[in-house]
Order: sequence, then structure tokens, then C-alpha cells
Amino acid sequence: FSKLNVSKVVRSCERARLWSPAVYLYMADKQFDNSVKVMTEHASAYDNDLFLDSIIKVRNGEIMYKAVNFYLTMHPMLFTRLMEVLEELVDHSRVVNQLRRTGDWALQIGQAYMKSVQKSNLSAVNEALNEIYIEDEDYESLRTSIDKFQNFNMIALASKLATHELLEFRRISAYVYRCNKKWSHSIDLSKNDRMWKDCIDTANESSDAEIIENLLRFFCETSEKECFCAALYTCFSHVRPDVALELGWLNGYQHFIMPFLIQNMRQTFDRLQALEDRTKPPKEEDNQDQIAGTYSTLGGFNNGMLMIEDSGGMGGMMPPQQPGMQGGLDMSGFGSAGGMPQPGMIPNGGMPNPGMIPNGMGNPGMMPHGGM
Repeated sequence: FSKLNVSKVVRSCERARLWSPAVYLYMADKQFDNSVKVMTEHASAYDNDLFLDSIIKVRNGEIMYKAVNFYLTMHPMLFTRLMEVLEELVDHSRVVNQLRRTGDWALQIGQAYMKSVQKSNLSAVNEALNEIYIEDEDYESLRTSIDKFQNFNMIALASKLATHELLEFRRISAYVYRCNKKWSHSIDLSKNDRMWKDCIDTANESSDAEIIENLLRFFCETSEKECFCAALYTCFSHVRPDVALELGWLNGYQHFIMPFLIQNMRQTFDRLQALEDRTKPPKEEDNQDQIAGTYSTLGGFNNGMLMIEDSGGMGGMMPPQQPGMQGGLDMSGFGSAGGMPQPGMIPNGGMPNPGMIPNGMGNPGMMPHGGM
């Protein structure tokens, strides 16, 4: 085969209309684009296995999208197998648009393929599958798809389902409004279908006291006593006690508001009890133990000696001395107000200056003794 002039032989096969040998030669020469082209143009040369082997090796990506149209037109039952091979190589949004242009039946054929690629959460894929579920009236699959993949125009879907003839699809419309925090739209739809539980759940999720109060008043106006009580129970943390008491008193629902009031009183009592426990003064015994611990940490009174240190804020002042106590204590740590030593004091440094004799007594250079 290495000595064969492939181009010349292929041209000869094409002139003789030997399409299958031409495909074989193109694949052997790694001209996969040409082999796919021959199989799409000539039905006698088509082989599904050879086609799938060639399509994943083409150099021109546009040939893959031509293959999609080819399979939809000529071999629709093999379309899912083709997309399994091309799943990692094509733009799924573009493939979905091709399916739409082909017709609704093409979307049905590509449903399995779109389910397998929905994990990418693409808007085009999600919208196409949702349309199929609505057409098939498969509300369970639609609800699952909305919960898992929300990358699509949710408001448009909710508006479309709001007038659907089936109740479950209208419930899904209210659910989609709730997911987009359109609380009023969702509650209104649920009210029209008398889906009281959906109304209560939506009001509770909104955490809006005004919406909840309006719903409670609606239940009072329609004499839905049980729903009124259920709303108080479900939305307990968002309902003011005065509102519940007022509505119960005006409409004679004292028995229906009593569980709410009992629970509210219990919660208030628990909060006040916790507040008192945090703010009450410590016990006297605990206070004495704290003082004793403080003295123990400081070492008592330093073995009975009160230490007095020089402080910069004292201004050089010293306590007056008792008569006869001039030499008893070393007060060298205190200075006089003017920087001069007081009479009878030894200047800082512990040694007297020459010629200075404290109190005029003793010989020069001699330290006076206490009481001298």
C-alpha cells in the first residue's frame, strides 16, 4: 500500500463509481473528511461503523454539524448513537437549534441526547426539554428538571403554565414564581386553585409580615378556620401576637389562636429567664472567693511591709518627720521641692557634702545617729 498512488486510484474508483473502495482508500490515507463526504453523498458507500470512526477524526468541525442533519434526514433511529460519539466535540446549543429547525419530531428524537447533556445546565437544552415535558404532560419530570437546572427563562415558563388546563402545571407555575421571589403572584395562583398549603408555605418562605398578615385576613374572610390555625403554626416566627389576638377576637377564633398564644408566652418566658440569668449579680460567696483569690495572686500585703516608691507625680513632697526621728529612715528617695536637701537630710547619694553637718551636730564627715 505504501507504493500505491492513492490519489490516482481514488479518482479511478470515483470515475467507476466504486464508492465503497473509495471510502476505504480515503480512510487508509487518513483523509477522513473526504471519506465522510463520500458516505453522506452516496448511500451505497454508507456504513454506520465506518462513519462513526471517521466523524470523530475530521479536521473541519462543520462536517460534524452536517453529519447531524444527515442522520436526522436519512438515519433518524441512529441519531442517538451519533450524538454519543460527538457529545464531547460539538456545541450542544447549536445542535438543539438544528433540532428545532428540523421540527418537533426531531426534538422528540433528540430527547435522550439532551437528557445526557443537561448536566452542562445550558439554557437551550433546558428550555427544549421543558417544552417536551409540557407537551407530554409529564409534570413530575418537569418539576425535577426545574429543581436541578434553573438556567432558563423561568418567568416566561411560569407565565406559560399559569393558564394551563392541568392543575399540577399551574402549581408548578406558582412554584416557579416562588423560586423567583414573586410572592404575590405565587400566592394569587394558589388561592385561585384553593391550594392552601402552597399559600402558607410561600408566605412563610417570604418572611414578610405584611404578606402573612394579608393571608391570615384572607382566611378569616373565607372562614377557613383550620387554614388560619395552620398559618399561625407554620409562620409562628413572623406573626406578631397582637395581630393574631386581634383577628381571633374579631372573628371568634379564640380556640384557634390559643396554641399560638401559649407557645408565644412560653417563648417570651424562656427569653426573660435567660436574660435574668445573664444579668443577675454574682452571689456573695462567689464575691468573697474572688477577693481572696485577688489577694492571693498579689501575695497578700507583701509580708506586712508597705512599699513606698518614688513617683514622678508626687512633686518631690515628703511626709513630715516626727521629732527625734531624723536619722531613723533613709529618705534618700524623696527630693525637696526646690532640688535642695531639707535640714537634717542626707542628699541623694547617701554621703554628706563637705562642710555640711546635719542639725549642726557632730564632726564633719560623720553620719548622725538616730536620736543624736
